[in-house]
Amino acid sequence: MSFNKLPLEPLYEKIEELKPKFIERLSKAVSIKSVSGDESLRPNVVEMSAFLVNELTNLGFEDIQLKDLGIQPPPVNDPELRLPPIVLGRYGNDSKKKTVLVYGHYDVQPASKEDGWSTEPFELVQVEDILYGRGSTDDKGPVMGWLNVIQAHRELGWELPVNLLVCFEGMEESGSLGLDDLIAKEAKNYFKNVDTVCISDNYWLGTTKPVLTYGLRGCNYYQIAINGPGADLHSGVFGGCVAEPMTDLIKIMSQLVDGKGKILIPGVYDMVAPVTEEENSLYDDIDFSVEELNAASGSNTALHQTKQDILKHRWRFPSLSLHGIEGAFSGGGAKTVIPAKVIGKFSIRTVPDIDSGKLDELVINYINKLFKDLSSPNTIKAELIHDGNYWVSNPFNDSFTAALYATQHVWNMKPDFTREGGSIPITLTFEQQLGTDVLLLPMGRGDDGAHSINEKLNIPNYINGCKTLGSYLHYYGKFESNK
Repeated sequence: MSFNKLPLEPLYEKIEELKPKFIERLSKAVSIKSVSGDESLRPNVVEMSAFLVNELTNLGFEDIQLKDLGIQPPPVNDPELRLPPIVLGRYGNDSKKKTVLVYGHYDVQPASKEDGWSTEPFELVQVEDILYGRGSTDDKGPVMGWLNVIQAHRELGWELPVNLLVCFEGMEESGSLGLDDLIAKEAKNYFKNVDTVCISDNYWLGTTKPVLTYGLRGCNYYQIAINGPGADLHSGVFGGCVAEPMTDLIKIMSQLVDGKGKILIPGVYDMVAPVTEEENSLYDDIDFSVEELNAASGSNTALHQTKQDILKHRWRFPSLSLHGIEGAFSGGGAKTVIPAKVIGKFSIRTVPDIDSGKLDELVINYINKLFKDLSSPNTIKAELIHDGNYWVSNPFNDSFTAALYATQHVWNMKPDFTREGGSIPITLTFEQQLGTDVLLLPMGRGDDGAHSINEKLNIPNYINGCKTLGSYLHYYGKFESNK
């Protein structure tokens, strides 16, 4: 299907007309402190699921289900803590139409004013054309966007051009516990006959040009635990007399990656697929600069000075990041304790064709060799905590083509086709379990500050994002069904 603009202006006008209501809907969602990583706030996460059920009901969704995922596995403080439910809903069930499954999450990262927020994080605050609030861009804005699309169609009296299924989870920020199993269970039930999956849980590369995302890096997360004395010790009494776990750990972690970002573990780069000339050419036209990277990071600390090198190291090559040390003194003041046990945390972002199992073997063997070379009387245990594979899709399939047309129609420009350095493990799960294509169609900008202080969503991105989501459904519905 060639790109001929569909007559969607009435839809766009209705979305503009409903803008105050759409902002109000997002405001209500942001006000619910659905922080999945805080056990004390679990009732708020459940409250957010109830909010969604109420919205779906009022919008005419059918077969709405709250999928109970049971007790949250350890480690937890409350052994009876239940996982928040997954919300499923169906809008339309016409066998002659294509079926689109949209995924989003209704939980958010922790936030408090004391962290450095300029506004109250759980109040949606409008400053000029920017909406500030936790979850505004990750991921309540996009989730509300799908609801807004349905409301606009209903008020216009328009029929939706596809069948729409929604799958909203409440544990994405805490590992998506229970979601993989539910998708596998529902693949031949609730999710049967799904033609494509659309996820809006990522961001533009920069701030001025929309993107469609067809690839993600994977993530293998590791920890190194070193045990020494039977209890924490006073450095004035024991310093210089006992082998200190912290010294061993720092020595090992300093040999995982160098100051230029090069992974020092032998064999990792040998597994990386070579960059082809055709792939190299894809980076030239992408709208991005070193200045945008520095602006997004809030510093002038870029390790690479060309757009191509930055993007390759962000999307195409693996990276190793050191995240922290558990058990070590980290507060204010000058405590002189020798910690008895310390646990170092780090992760490796994976790319084609890194084999996760082979990577684990290389990492663990390398760490154990480094420790052996120290001749330390302490003990060590290095292990994988969790992993998620990389994902690469075909950016020329019907779903991506529909998203391309929709973006061109709304934004009057062709989007960049990008990969991302981060991971959305559920993307691969949907693709494998349902046997369908997955599209990443972002709403927010690259400077939205997801997971950070002052998280925001620009109103033009929110409203035009709704138009893009709605347009995508119309353009995708025009492709011939494979059923």
